[in-house]
Amino acid sequence: MSSRLFLILFLVITGSVQAQTILKGTVYEGKSSRKLSNVFVRDINSKEVSLTDNSGNFSIRTVINHTLIFSSPGYVSDTLYLVDLNPKHIELSFRNITLNTVNVTSTRSFNPREEYPDVYEKSKFALSPSRIFGKEAKNARRLKHYFDRETDERQIDSIFNAAYVSSVVPLKGQDLENFMTLYRPTLAFLKKTPRSSLTLYLNDSYKKFMALPPEKRGLQKLSAQ
Repeated sequence: MSSRLFLILFLVITGSVQAQTILKGTVYEGKSSRKLSNVFVRDINSKEVSLTDNSGNFSIRTVINHTLIFSSPGYVSDTLYLVDLNPKHIELSFRNITLNTVNVTSTRSFNPREEYPDVYEKSKFALSPSRIFGKEAKNARRLKHYFDRETDERQIDSIFNAAYVSSVVPLKGQDLENFMTLYRPTLAFLKKTPRSSLTLYLNDSYKKFMALPPEKRGLQKLSAQ
């Protein structure tokens, strides 16, 4: 076998192996045909991460015997142990409660810049058009936006949590969850609002909540500005 033919075969085999390390699939809402966008996909072995696109599709670098976690606020997270790299059909069950329990229950500090430095590096704009408009850079910018939003949500939950809210208003169980979803404040609101004013906001919101017909509680989110 000539060295040139050997090189060609090597490149073909190498390309095939590299192609096989990209897992693709689609995430659906339960058994329905609805495809879920912005589902966070994480390889817990390599810490490689990805997000589903607007059509619910994802692609992530991974290998057989790794484990992937699929998570999205309002849905039960799903774990997938890879025995092959065939395209995957993932179904996330809708969570009955309305709080963002998937992403915010951890008390560990969340610092995505330290955990995923490659994402922030690849998300930077550069002079090269291929760097700005390339698929990898676009995905990195989507992930950065996701992490920034997640950081804000965790800051909100550090203040606006069930323990504090239930100490101010006489609600519990599903009513408390519905109330906290309906009147969840923005981070900007919390930053400019002292704790005493936040208590007044909760009391005022509680009166509005109780004035709603039972069937209207929990249907439409009313954010503090």
